[in-house]
Amino acid sequence: MNLFFQQILNGLTLGSVYGLVALGLTLVYGILHVPNFSHGALYMVGAYAAWVLMVSVGVNYWLAMLGAGVVVAIISVLCERLVFNPLRHAPPIHDKIAAIGILLFLEAVVQAIWGADFQRMPAPYPGVISFMGLFMPIQRVLIVVGAIVLMLGLHFFLKRTTTGATIIAMAQDREGAFLVGIDANKVSMITFAIAGFLAAVAAALFAPINLVYPGMGHLVIMKAFVIIVLGGMGSIPGAIVGGMIIGFAESFGAFYVSTNYKDLIAFALLVIILSLRPQGLFTKGMR
Repeated sequence: MNLFFQQILNGLTLGSVYGLVALGLTLVYGILHVPNFSHGALYMVGAYAAWVLMVSVGVNYWLAMLGAGVVVAIISVLCERLVFNPLRHAPPIHDKIAAIGILLFLEAVVQAIWGADFQRMPAPYPGVISFMGLFMPIQRVLIVVGAIVLMLGLHFFLKRTTTGATIIAMAQDREGAFLVGIDANKVSMITFAIAGFLAAVAAALFAPINLVYPGMGHLVIMKAFVIIVLGGMGSIPGAIVGGMIIGFAESFGAFYVSTNYKDLIAFALLVIILSLRPQGLFTKGMR
């Protein structure tokens, strides 16, 4: 039974990380209808930024996480201003090519500065806690709690603030939002900043129990795309639920089937669910 609950914790951990990355991805898609393939590189840069701040600068874990979030949010906004915004009237394929170009550029910059070797972020909380006979690594608990706090914070921001309302309005009816005077440039920059911040925080939360390296965002972004398609393109609840589905499926699949097939489970689930429900689990749009 302890092993079963351990897999639940592992599933919550993976689902929390995937969900945070997918949330940023679905926010950008919901507003701009841009499949931002460079989002995985932003996740990777967030991990490196937190690692550098902890190891080289010597700041504590939480300040490193916050600093990484700010750095990646700025980079994300620069990508929107310098790359995606000038292409807003170009054919859709141009956005995709540009996103892949950003991905390759950021990976090349990181590899040129820190090399291709694997790095390990010091574990800020290496211990375990005991609860009703179950032993849980503190870092995994922090990942789950941190993800819940961020998801609730994003929900409050979107539902209770004027800026959040403009983001939802843009996602639901872009032309109508223009007609009532919503500043599309401001909304786009805020959306990219939020997406970059979420990706960086997810990376900083996960890095102490994972390795940091230039290609670490590849598999994460592929699964994030699976999640937003699975949950419904542009759906925030879909990104959260989809992330948890993939996280639990991977955790239990790796334990009860084989770790060799762990990364295939997400794509198998995508095929099965979309065969039954092509529009995804949730309707499109931010709710």
